[in-house]
Amino acid sequence: MLLNELKIGETGKIVKVEGNGPLRQHFLDMGLIPECEITLVKYAPLGDPIEFRIHGYELTLRVDEAKLIEIEKAEEKKEKENKEKTNRNARHPGFGEDGIYHELQEVKNEPLEGKITFALAGNQNSGKTTLFNQLTGSNQHVGNFPGVTVEHKRGTIIGHEDCEVIDLPGIYSLSPYSDEELVSRKYILNEKPSAIINIVDATNIERNLYLTMQLLELDVPMVLALNMMDEVQGNGGSILINKMEEMLQIPVIPISAAKNEGVQELIEHAIHIARYQERPGRKDFCDKNDHGGALHRCLHTIMHMIEDHSQASGIPIRFAASKIVENDHLIIEDLNIHEKEMTAIEAVIEQMEEERKLDRSAAIADMRYIFINDLCSKTVIKPEVSKERLRSEKIDQILTGKYTAIPIFVLVMMSIFYLTFNVIGAFFQNILEELIGSLAQRCEILLTSMNVNDALKSLVCDGIFSGVGSVLSFVPIIVILFFFLSLLEDSGYMTRIAFMMDKLLRKIGLSGRSIVPLLVGFGCSVPAIMSTRTLPSKRDRKMTIMLIPFMSCSAKMPIYYFFVQTFFKEISWLIIGALYFLGIISAIIVALISKRTVFKGEAVPFVMELPNYRMPAAKNVLQLMWDKAKDFLQRAFTIIFMGTVIIWILEHFDFRLNMVEPTQSMLALMASLIAPIFKPLGFGDWRMSTALLSGFLAKESVVSTLTVLFGSTDILRASMTTAECFSFLSFCLLYTPCVAAVAAVR
Repeated sequence: MLLNELKIGETGKIVKVEGNGPLRQHFLDMGLIPECEITLVKYAPLGDPIEFRIHGYELTLRVDEAKLIEIEKAEEKKEKENKEKTNRNARHPGFGEDGIYHELQEVKNEPLEGKITFALAGNQNSGKTTLFNQLTGSNQHVGNFPGVTVEHKRGTIIGHEDCEVIDLPGIYSLSPYSDEELVSRKYILNEKPSAIINIVDATNIERNLYLTMQLLELDVPMVLALNMMDEVQGNGGSILINKMEEMLQIPVIPISAAKNEGVQELIEHAIHIARYQERPGRKDFCDKNDHGGALHRCLHTIMHMIEDHSQASGIPIRFAASKIVENDHLIIEDLNIHEKEMTAIEAVIEQMEEERKLDRSAAIADMRYIFINDLCSKTVIKPEVSKERLRSEKIDQILTGKYTAIPIFVLVMMSIFYLTFNVIGAFFQNILEELIGSLAQRCEILLTSMNVNDALKSLVCDGIFSGVGSVLSFVPIIVILFFFLSLLEDSGYMTRIAFMMDKLLRKIGLSGRSIVPLLVGFGCSVPAIMSTRTLPSKRDRKMTIMLIPFMSCSAKMPIYYFFVQTFFKEISWLIIGALYFLGIISAIIVALISKRTVFKGEAVPFVMELPNYRMPAAKNVLQLMWDKAKDFLQRAFTIIFMGTVIIWILEHFDFRLNMVEPTQSMLALMASLIAPIFKPLGFGDWRMSTALLSGFLAKESVVSTLTVLFGSTDILRASMTTAECFSFLSFCLLYTPCVAAVAAVR
């Protein structure tokens, strides 16, 4: 039978994985290999995709993708107690204690001098960015959805000025399925870091160790950081560190990155293996006794055949051989293997496939998972039940339930808008407005008492305070919005939104993964555009990037709020909500047209891990709020400040630099040339045209420009009808994004 034919709660054993190319390789890397058991957990609220449990973690596949996997019903059996693990009190290192690694390793190398670099590598959702922050003291945002780290970040280890850490993108394997995997692989192969710190989620160890085995093949000094060990121990589980070190032959350090436990020991071991270049003691994970050792003979034959190519290209020989078997074209090209040699290699691989009764890619994946299962059976004492898993299942019954998921999602988003614009944000904004107004009055009195020139006084009071001050008053609104968005990210709900919305997004040619950049776009287009790098296909990336500016970013919020407070104060939240939905509807229309013209084709497969729900870390949430507030303030006192001063000068001087009335100024003359273009839209006033031009620098500048040019909201209200106001707001929603967003797209 096919995988999609399972019923909820049923378990099947994988017989065959169909498909070809990178998708099939990705299936295998995620653990979908023959003989592996997989359980159908539930369907998404709209019936597609499907959530499965495999290797102890939750994986999502679409119905069409599940049809590519052939299974047979698994026989019901009782779990057997592993006698090797019955001693739950077995001695092994805890946080901050030494294992036995250095008793096994005899140091022979001379220590490296000078600067050493570490590549920090691990799966998405493994706590990698949290560990990076602990190691370096750097304040990076930590999100609980796949792909939060879209670029590598650099930082110096605290107390070790000569040690640098590079935070690589979160990846599942070193196969070329996504840009992140290629970026990480190229960095390790080409930049040659001194050592690798491989962080592993100890609560989901089987899935995470697959990447570990590939990293070991690179023959780079490596230390394994078992993260979230506090959760493992809290659930009654444990890991026999000494035994794991013995089997992997690298240092294994139990840590809790969130609590900063065991991190100091990790640093000490990492620096030691980097200084003395202690490479992994084991790179061969073949089971020579299984199936006659067919794969073992195949790999070692290829290694002998490509030894000279491996040395010439600088690609580790074991890694190169594995990638040749997996038919990794990028590595094969880099090795520059002659056509005749490649023919001989293919004959060796075909013989292995015949003996192994598995195709080449499945044989490699199977080899790795056989070793991982053996390793875990001897070293991992699993808890009876994970509290985090149970909690997530109970929460998912409501948040991703068939009849409750979509209404709750809409309710959550509307509640966020209502609390941000009408309750909490509005309260703090009023306080800040009063403070800025009071400061402006005091400044005007002071300048008047000092007999300061009228032009300078007008610049400070009418220009800077009115322009920049009006924008600054929106800081509370932006901070509150990002507070709520960070709660969604850190809790794990953002990933569920992708799971729920995949079927809808597929109708417009995208996958559920695109929902994350699109939702981030409500905060700021620049990080949203950058986060599309996590999408595995160029088509999806470009299409998502094109739709992001239709999402109302936080920079447009001051424009909305300024006008609704002036024209629609009683129903401000409703008008702002309508603008947000207008942007979404516009994006859908553009996507449907693009799907049939510029971006023909279908969305990429939806193969994604669902992490457990976790309580958002207060430090992460507060840090994100501060980062966004700081970014907004920096723009307020740079781009917006400069823009305000320039607008004031253009408004108060003519081309002979004589101070004149605004209607006779340089600005009035320039804006009057383009004003007729906007007249059919209902805002042909030159001041409105000027504000739109300044909005290309930064959307917040629209408000500061209007404040400077009109002087007061009463004059603005008298100059427009409510229909013209909504037309202007709609134009601000849909026209060219700011210069920073355009640069990010480029």
